[in-house]
Amino acid sequence: MDFKLDEEQQAVRELARGILEKEVDHEHLKQLEAAGEDFDRELWATLARAGLLGLAIPEEHGGMGYGLVELCVLAQELGRVVAPVPALATLAMGATAISSFGSNEQKQKWLPRICAGEAVVAVAMARGAWTREGRAPLTATPDPNGGWTLSGEVSLVQAAGISDLLLVPACMGRGSEGGGNAALFLVDPACRGLQLTGARSATGERLYTVSLDSVTVAEQDLLGGLQSRAFDRTRDCGLAASCAIQTGVSEKAVEMTAAYVSERQQFGRPIGSFQAVHHRMADCYVDLESMRWTAWRAAWLLAEGRDAARELMVARHWSAEGGARIASAAQHLHAGMGVDTDYPLYRYFLNSKALELGTGSAAAQLAALGRSLADEASGNDRQEKA
Repeated sequence: MDFKLDEEQQAVRELARGILEKEVDHEHLKQLEAAGEDFDRELWATLARAGLLGLAIPEEHGGMGYGLVELCVLAQELGRVVAPVPALATLAMGATAISSFGSNEQKQKWLPRICAGEAVVAVAMARGAWTREGRAPLTATPDPNGGWTLSGEVSLVQAAGISDLLLVPACMGRGSEGGGNAALFLVDPACRGLQLTGARSATGERLYTVSLDSVTVAEQDLLGGLQSRAFDRTRDCGLAASCAIQTGVSEKAVEMTAAYVSERQQFGRPIGSFQAVHHRMADCYVDLESMRWTAWRAAWLLAEGRDAARELMVARHWSAEGGARIASAAQHLHAGMGVDTDYPLYRYFLNSKALELGTGSAAAQLAALGRSLADEASGNDRQEKA
């Protein structure tokens, strides 16, 4: 496999980087924070005009017709500038789910609006549901009058307060045809029985608790049918994009640190010339490359329609472990500057930790990978004995 970007992917990266480096800098982000804003609407509109919000949306619905790999290229660039936009929820999860599993009516209603930057999609998915062992904390039961009734509560939901559409994963209750599987529903955030409670995270982003009290949705609001893999696919695409964002955050943190230790003088020489700093930066490089290539492998397998369960575990492990080590090293090598809010590095540290918590710890991924390998070995033993 050759994970070098082809010409079209390089063009996507160059277009995204050119826009983002021009539109997003430390001073701009400070102004947004001072105004209490965690969504850069002007940047979102600029990305829409450039066609980047429709990267992975079919051309017949106003998009560019690319796939998950190209979307992860954009995600990495967004991570490099820690752009305050709901790309993970709206593009990697919402648009991907509707493009892959939506009815013609659902696609025609939502995809052109997402491309134009006119619709934000949030996904009511708890952190526990981001693992293959996890279940959606919401339940869906058949409504006697037709459709479905959704109930439950899920916390730490991104972009719910600014969303035009809420994508709700719910486990099918007793008596339904779903057999306990998780299905996806399209829900109006303003519907009766749905309540949002917001709180600020350490990064300044608003995260929401979404409570559904017997919310009724129509049959046509079910996305992809009861037996579809819509939930699994949506979760996996979100995880792959999250690893790409973390790679971008870490890549920029390494670049900033390399520049700083080359310029910062101590004992009459740059601190980057000291052996201890050499070793720390070399470790960062190894972590970053491990994050990069495991993330691309998982995204490529998903884009090819192949199983990427273990590859996602590996990518998530490196995203969490490598991201944490790089964030810590960058802050330590910057010394006091690393925690100064007038200097941009602190923002990368906070976003790196938020991404680590959002996609699962490194230890959890190793444990899940170990169980997977053990189960496979046990299955092979049983087959050999039979």
